Amino acid sequence: MRLSGISKVFRHRSLFSSPAFNLSPVSVFNRFIACTGLTSAVVPIVYSRPPHSLLFHTAKPMSAATATATATTVDLKSVDPKSTRIGWVGTGVMGVSMAGHLLKAGYSVSINTRTKARAQSLIDAGAKWCDTPRAVSAESDVVFTMLGFPQDVREVYLTAKDSILSGIRTGSIVVDMTTTEPSLAKEIATEFERVKKVATIDAPVSGGDIGARNATLSIMVGGPKPALERVTPLLQIMGKTIVYQGMAGSGQHTKMCNQIVIASTMVGVCESLIYGSRAGLDVETMLSSISGGAAACWTLSNLAPRVLKRNFDPGFFVEHFVKDMGIALDEAKRMKLALPGLALANQLYVSVMAQGHGKKGTHALALALEHMNSPAPTTASAASAGGAEAAAKK
Repeated sequence: MRLSGISKVFRHRSLFSSPAFNLSPVSVFNRFIACTGLTSAVVPIVYSRPPHSLLFHTAKPMSAATATATATTVDLKSVDPKSTRIGWVGTGVMGVSMAGHLLKAGYSVSINTRTKARAQSLIDAGAKWCDTPRAVSAESDVVFTMLGFPQDVREVYLTAKDSILSGIRTGSIVVDMTTTEPSLAKEIATEFERVKKVATIDAPVSGGDIGARNATLSIMVGGPKPALERVTPLLQIMGKTIVYQGMAGSGQHTKMCNQIVIASTMVGVCESLIYGSRAGLDVETMLSSISGGAAACWTLSNLAPRVLKRNFDPGFFVEHFVKDMGIALDEAKRMKLALPGLALANQLYVSVMAQGHGKKGTHALALALEHMNSPAPTTASAASAGGAEAAAKK
């Protein structure tokens, strides 16, 4: 191909025009590449020959993975394990299981979390470790986060030097599964759209560590519906119930409703155990009765047995639950709502934290209520005593 042929094609394009069209062969070629969007599949080699002897060498085309990694935009029409790369930030009690399900489904997953050791099981299973949230977002088509507190979310998404925003590519989708402030979800959505044209989804979950391990989470979604439709196959890998609630922040508001129900329910469940203990009942037998009636609920079936076994390992941290109730109370105040039941539950949980149980599961509320009612026997000892008494009567 001669240089004159390229010049003729683009002689009338402003990109190549100059008063005398006095451009070097390499300059013309470079502008040609910039105009057409060609990649390095065609590489010019200029030898020490007369000025217009421009030769071409055909290089090996870039692999799909390399092209994706170097692209500044993502064209995500659908998700597929063969082509869609997942990013995950935050591998705590629930996040580690949720990210694990995506790995098992065949997706390539890049991960980052505050303490690398907590992600080791995922790394051993094939996940790629990244040193920063920015590194995760730079090489991912869909980025998920499962963090702790609103300040963590703000830092990871917006304010840190190596934030997700700093590395995310146009066209990607970001899904925050943390329970956080509805106003923060809206702020993130606005900023990501303004700066990078990136759709964000707030998708908090309910179901605790059990739901995360069993992929049966309830996922409450806020954000643009087209973005949700594209990532729904990924959410279905982690959850059983996926419901669209509305635009940005709606998922978080729905999670607040969930937490309001749970807060007072947990008070009732723990108080019923203490009452049954003081009354001398075999508490396990009592639970088998009321779990089949109108009192039946997830908390009664899944957490009450843990209380009886004195297993207060966290499915969801007390300190995180107090955070959630604080968000709900702040939102209620903003909306001029009085929620006395929630306020009472919040105070009870603050007392749980004051007793040093902030890192235990939410069912550790039983410990604070037992403390209030001491010297009453614990639910565990009363359960044993009730069982022995029942055996003696036989």
